[in-house]
Amino acid sequence: MTQYRLRTIALDEAGCAAVHAATIAVLEEVGVEVQHERALALFEKAGARVDGTRVRIPAGLVDDALAVAPRSVPLTSRSGAGGLTLEAGPVYYGTGSDCLYLLGPGAKDRRPVSLADVEDLAALQEKLPNIDFVMSMAHPHELSATFAPVAQFAAMLRGTGKPLIMVPELAADIDLFNEMAAVCGAAGSWALYAMPTPPLVHGEHSAARLVRCAELGVPMVYATALLQGATAPASRAGCLVLTNAEMLSGLVIAELAKPGAPYVYGVAQGGMNPRTAHVLYSNPEAMAVQQASADLATFYGLPTFGYGGCSDSLMLDDQWAFESGMTLLTAAQAGVTLLHDIGYVASGTASSYESMVVMDELVGWVKAYLDGVTIDAEALAVEEICAVGPGGTHLARKYTRRHVRDYVMPQLISQDQYDGWAAAGGSTLLNRTAQKTRELRDSEPAYRLEPDALRRLDDLVEKARQEREAG
Repeated sequence: MTQYRLRTIALDEAGCAAVHAATIAVLEEVGVEVQHERALALFEKAGARVDGTRVRIPAGLVDDALAVAPRSVPLTSRSGAGGLTLEAGPVYYGTGSDCLYLLGPGAKDRRPVSLADVEDLAALQEKLPNIDFVMSMAHPHELSATFAPVAQFAAMLRGTGKPLIMVPELAADIDLFNEMAAVCGAAGSWALYAMPTPPLVHGEHSAARLVRCAELGVPMVYATALLQGATAPASRAGCLVLTNAEMLSGLVIAELAKPGAPYVYGVAQGGMNPRTAHVLYSNPEAMAVQQASADLATFYGLPTFGYGGCSDSLMLDDQWAFESGMTLLTAAQAGVTLLHDIGYVASGTASSYESMVVMDELVGWVKAYLDGVTIDAEALAVEEICAVGPGGTHLARKYTRRHVRDYVMPQLISQDQYDGWAAAGGSTLLNRTAQKTRELRDSEPAYRLEPDALRRLDDLVEKARQEREAG
């Protein structure tokens, strides 16, 4: 059997080699700023040229890091339902982190998010079959900056058994998060998401997290925060070179700290409206560079982290539907391993229960589309075609009954005829989504921690709260 899956590419092998050569020139000539003593010591010991905090990285160190970086990174679940294998090829779908606001039903009432939302959003994601990994979608406004990540992680551990991707600011939190995840079933069920400071700066906290994740074997999802025309060149290829320089230098830090450290190459770049300087999520220039970055990471054999299924619209409207669908399909066709930010609205500042529910259905559509065409004796159906013959029908055939079970049967996307739709009240997509969201949220939780695990988790959280409030 051969499966012909759908995928697009922007860079062939020659294009990837050209970008790699340009990247090495940047790393050797201008280098990167590294604001972390341990990382600087690792570079110096390995033979890089270190001048204060400026590090110029020879090609050999990049080659060595690429040689030992794992091509496959496991990310388990805590529910026993299986986990993810992060590698070039498969695409997994998940949400985003740390939105400041929540759009309610109808998406016109906008309020700050709370810790309760973090757990509720995680519990909803547990029920969405096409969501493979979970991010917070909310930054609780009522908690201190030092304690919020701990409480946020605990809320997500209570709400879902799916793999988590977290954004703790401090390297010191990594050990605690490992312990919290272990108490809830699996230390290897989470990954850390961090960013350098653009352009070409590995700040103290980012480098510290790179080093500590490597030491503990926690997968590091390292992603750029570049803006074309602002912190990166305005050309797509220039942005791609700068992205690659940040990602490869981050990889070198991780692999110097511990060879074989699990590392996920971030391919997402931001866009900027040149008239307003607003940061954008859905502009075509950023999505094109993401595609090329994904090709480059595949050239290296590394798993990737990108985004899609999101919108710059301030509410759930026609623009939201258009942009969410376009970015989801574009990123999925690029072959992004961890496709996050599904359900983001308002350029990543707002989340929405309803948006996640719609996007879960749309992910199902995209998955079915990308499955492409299977070629084997059963799928080619020569015997079936001959049995029906000219002028016949396949409608009542066993072959048809067997294969239509694989068809996507949407619950929210309307495929009705007009008369039946009108007689049933003429509902809109958002009407149906609001109803479906209420039903999901009102139903029994799909995941619960065992009482002993919950008690031990609460003890860890309370201890961290007391320590951080004490200063």
